[in-house]
Amino acid sequence: MRRALLLLGALLAFAGPARADGLPVLGIDVGPDGVAVGSARYVALPAGGGRTMLARVSTRDGRVRAFRLLKGNLTVPAVAYDGTAGGLAADGHTLVLIEPRASFPRKTTTLAVVDTRRLRLNRLVRLRGDFSFDAISPTGRWAYLVEYTSPTDPTRYDVRALSTATGRLAPRRIVDPRERGDKMRGNPLARVSSADGRWAYTLYDGAGGTPFVHALDTSARTARCIDLDVLAGRENLWRMRLSLSRDGAELRVGSAASVDLSSFRVSAASVGATRGTKVELPWGVVAAAALAVAGLLAVLLWRRRDGLRAGRAVRG
Repeated sequence: MRRALLLLGALLAFAGPARADGLPVLGIDVGPDGVAVGSARYVALPAGGGRTMLARVSTRDGRVRAFRLLKGNLTVPAVAYDGTAGGLAADGHTLVLIEPRASFPRKTTTLAVVDTRRLRLNRLVRLRGDFSFDAISPTGRWAYLVEYTSPTDPTRYDVRALSTATGRLAPRRIVDPRERGDKMRGNPLARVSSADGRWAYTLYDGAGGTPFVHALDTSARTARCIDLDVLAGRENLWRMRLSLSRDGAELRVGSAASVDLSSFRVSAASVGATRGTKVELPWGVVAAAALAVAGLLAVLLWRRRDGLRAGRAVRG
C-alpha cells in the first residue's frame, strides 16, 4: 500500500498543477476533472516544455483510452464562475481548448480545435483581442466566444460566433433581436445546457443592474436575454445555480425563480434547493494519475527513440 501511495504521489507530481482558463478573472478552471460526454472524459494537463497532454479517459473505469501531446499551453475552458466545464460538442466529436489566461486584457487569444475521435489537432486559431470560450453547437460547427470590448472592465463584452472549420469569426455579433440597443454587461455566475447541447443558459449578475439569463441557441446563432427582475438586489446571486426540469421545459434559478422556456416568462418560485444538473465525480485524482502514467510512457518512448538515433549515429 505504501509503495502504491508513493507511486501515486509521484504521478500526481508529474501531472503538474491546474491552470486558469480564458475567463477574465484568474484562478477559475476545471482542473483535472476535464469535460465529459457519454462514456468519454477529456482532460488537458501541462506536460512541461510548453506542451499539453490531452487524454480520453473512460468514465466507466477511469482508464486512459488514448492520449496525445499537443504543442502549446492549452486547457479545457470553464464557462462560468461556478466552474462548469465547456468546449466539448454534444456529439462528442469536437473539443475546443483555450490558452490559459495570464492577464487581463490580453492582446491575442489562442484556441485549438481537436477531433476527439483521433485526438488530432484540426485547427489552431489565433485571434487578435481578448476572448474567452462560451459555448459550442451540438455538432461542433460553431464555437461561441465572449469578446471583451473594454481594456479595464471585463463585464463589457460581445458574443461572437467562430467557424471551427475556417477559424474565422462571423461578422455579426450575437444579440437578442428584441434588445438591439442594450449592451450586455455582467459576470457569468452559473451555466446549464439543454440535454441535446443546443441551448446554453448562463446566469449573469448584470454588473450592478438587473440580473439576467443569457439563452444562447448554438444551432441558430441567436440569443435571448431574460431579465430576472425578481432577483434584483439579491446578495446571494453568486451562490445560485441553474437547473432544468426533467422535461427541459423549465429553467430554475436556485430556489428563487423559474423561467418557462416556451414563452421565456419569469416567475418567482420556490422549487427547493438545487445544485443544477452538474454532477460532481471524484475524477480529479483518477484523471491526473492516469494522465501521468500516459505521460511517463510517452517520455520513455521518446528517450528510447533518441537512444536508437544516437546508436545509429555511433555505428555510422
